[in-house]
Amino acid sequence: MATTAHRDSHTLRRLHDGTGLLSAAAMRKLDESLPWYRALPAEDRSWVGLVVQAGITSFTSWFSDPSTPPHGAGEIFAAAPPELTRSISLQHTLQLVRVIVEVVEDHSDRLAAPGSERDLREAVLRYSREVAFSAAEVYARAAEVRGAWDARLEALVVDALVRGDDDDALRSRVSALGWSGHGSVLVMAGTSDRHLDEPQVGELRRAARRAAGDALVGIQGDRLVVVLGGEADLKVAATDIAPRFGPGPVVLGPAVPSIGEAGRSATAALAALSAAPAWPSAPRPVMADDLLPERVLVGDAMARERLVTQAYRPLRESGGSLLETLAAHVEHGRSLEAAARVLYVHPNTVRYRLRKVAEVTGWDPLDARESYVLATALAVGRLEDARRC
Repeated sequence: MATTAHRDSHTLRRLHDGTGLLSAAAMRKLDESLPWYRALPAEDRSWVGLVVQAGITSFTSWFSDPSTPPHGAGEIFAAAPPELTRSISLQHTLQLVRVIVEVVEDHSDRLAAPGSERDLREAVLRYSREVAFSAAEVYARAAEVRGAWDARLEALVVDALVRGDDDDALRSRVSALGWSGHGSVLVMAGTSDRHLDEPQVGELRRAARRAAGDALVGIQGDRLVVVLGGEADLKVAATDIAPRFGPGPVVLGPAVPSIGEAGRSATAALAALSAAPAWPSAPRPVMADDLLPERVLVGDAMARERLVTQAYRPLRESGGSLLETLAAHVEHGRSLEAAARVLYVHPNTVRYRLRKVAEVTGWDPLDARESYVLATALAVGRLEDARRC
């Protein structure tokens, strides 16, 4: 027993004396065998060197009393900044541990007292196993912290987009969340029938990214806002993920060229979401511009302006009798014959003029829903003319 204790004491003294030798050998082996280490910036390589030295020193300290629990990776990484976990992955960290093990094993004959070589190799294997488990915990905590920070940042970004903010700081934050910036952008809004926890939000985000390319998710009380971006058909992508929303309407804002203009899409989508109950049979999802009449009813100035500029003014400025014909058709039960009698023309003439109205405005007066849109445009346009008189 005394002989074994003497051998252990002799081995421990040799380990203390050989710490510098082991550190130098480990750094040489890192440079020779790990391409990712050679590719690191000089500052990060120096931090890795400190971690290696801390690992060897920690093993030597533990070897003096193997009955105590081995020091974890948290203590070994204490000498390096937290940002190092972003420069090297968990896989890289485990490769570092393996290099240290191999170096100690390679030098076991030289460092261990005669007869203790096997004990030293077994000790370093036990120690490396504990450090590997501890390293996994370190990276899991770092990922959890980054995930929580990303979730808060994403919520702030979506809130800023809804407000219509557009500045360099916002663009930088969007980029930090992995937004590629390719293609157009569309905002969709709806409700959530339950509180979505982070895993559920993460699954929704992943589904949105699979469908579109880029995606941000914001939870605002019982309101769910998703920002989609990419070169794919965003309306199709939005339709794919609409079932993940809660009951009730799901509204799509107009597509805009970039994330900097997403506020315009968000404003339209949220206004339309407020107005959507007035059209219970609306499709799901429904475009915000398909709810222009309902948005006018809830006081949406953007919808009023859109109806005036896209329908009323072009008809008024057409120079013909299109506006008069539309008014007669709307005000007389949408009957071709009744409108023809008021205008003293043939019903076919009314039908022809209404087809021209559809060409000018994009809305067909002979369709029940689109006729309602045009009737609203006629009303808000007349009110605008009255105010100007």
